[in-house]
Amino acid sequence: MIRSELLTELHKDNPELRSEEVEQVVDIFFDEISQRLAEGGRVELRGFGAFSTRDREARTGRNPRTGEAVEVPAKRVPYFKAGKEIRNRLNED
Repeated sequence: MIRSELLTELHKDNPELRSEEVEQVVDIFFDEISQRLAEGGRVELRGFGAFSTRDREARTGRNPRTGEAVEVPAKRVPYFKAGKEIRNRLNED
């Protein structure tokens, strides 16, 4: 699902809201998650999962075109851990 499909589905479920209002809600939702992660925090949505960040150490990588060694700096990357309910739903038989 892409962002526009999400907006369409939310608008179908909430016809009393204008499409601009639905878009504003989605923007605020994702902005808040991004802001919290940028601050080094964690966002937990019960039944869905938890967003956090992980530290990656600096390493030596390879340029795929030339094969030349390239230094890759240390960085923080986003991480998502699915909640129990969503894992169970994915593995229903």
